[in-house]
Amino acid sequence: MKQVVLAQRPNGPAKLDNFRVEEGAMPEPGAGEVLIEVSHLSLDPYMRGRMDDVKSYAPSVALGEKMTGQGVGHVLASRADGIKEGDLVTGITGWASHAVLPGEGVRKLDTRLPATTALGVLGMPGFTAWAAMKTIGAPQSGETLAVAAATGPVGSMVGQIAKRAGLRTIAIAGGEEKCTLAKDTFGFDAALDHRAHDVKTLRAALSEAAQDGIDIYFENVGGKVLQAALPLMNTHGRIPLIGTIAWYSGVDTSGPDHLPALWRATLVKRLRIQGLIVFDHWDLFPEFLEEMTGPVAQGDIAYIEDITEGLENAPSAFLSLLNGGNTGKAIVAI
Repeated sequence: MKQVVLAQRPNGPAKLDNFRVEEGAMPEPGAGEVLIEVSHLSLDPYMRGRMDDVKSYAPSVALGEKMTGQGVGHVLASRADGIKEGDLVTGITGWASHAVLPGEGVRKLDTRLPATTALGVLGMPGFTAWAAMKTIGAPQSGETLAVAAATGPVGSMVGQIAKRAGLRTIAIAGGEEKCTLAKDTFGFDAALDHRAHDVKTLRAALSEAAQDGIDIYFENVGGKVLQAALPLMNTHGRIPLIGTIAWYSGVDTSGPDHLPALWRATLVKRLRIQGLIVFDHWDLFPEFLEEMTGPVAQGDIAYIEDITEGLENAPSAFLSLLNGGNTGKAIVAI
């Protein structure tokens, strides 16, 4: 088997030297376990945080340990009840060609859908969007939503959920190509290129697009996009907070101090700002699948996958993801 391990911790932005590809003996499943031949691996921004040795909502990856992540593949051998050889499954396989997991740690997949949908539109990213909109966003017809990283797997699902609920939707994305994609493929009413603006001009463009203000700002990014959107929030607005990728790579967040403006806006406008970690909502996952599998299968929910070939190319694809180089859900085909 092959796997990608954490060779050294990043000092600032992650680099290729932080990773190492290793080969080893094929693992064997014990009692209650399954051996999976991984076909596809998910790459997600949260993985950058796991590379640092800091306290967080989940353990850090240890030096020399396999990088964490979700994969899909077929069962080569099973010693677990209810799972047989050949079953298509998903689980936390890590960045590896093969993985042994406990039977209760894998989920059998519907073979009528592409396996990769379990990593994106019908997996953790899609569920994150759905759960955050359901539990925090609480969209109401006629409201306005703005979402950063709008063409990514979370942002694109957010926009489509909002559109189906009758909201005006505004995409914020990086580059003209992604802005076109947001409108033509994902159905956003307007799209803004944050790379073409500083905070002041982005706020002006956002104000023009959201002339009635913003009721829901879905936060994937942080940085200047948050600074631009915050003053435009309506009273009783909601900000689901699920990512701050602008600050993931060792950026100094000590100044300037924007906390007083954030706190005052939260108070005066009675904003609801709430973080969401998807682990807290797994009890809702069956409801998510029941509601969204049909629209995805019928083509009513659009999704795009950015697939890189070869496990050895996972590190470079991951670094591209962190810099906005992907278009759609980042996946590695092993």
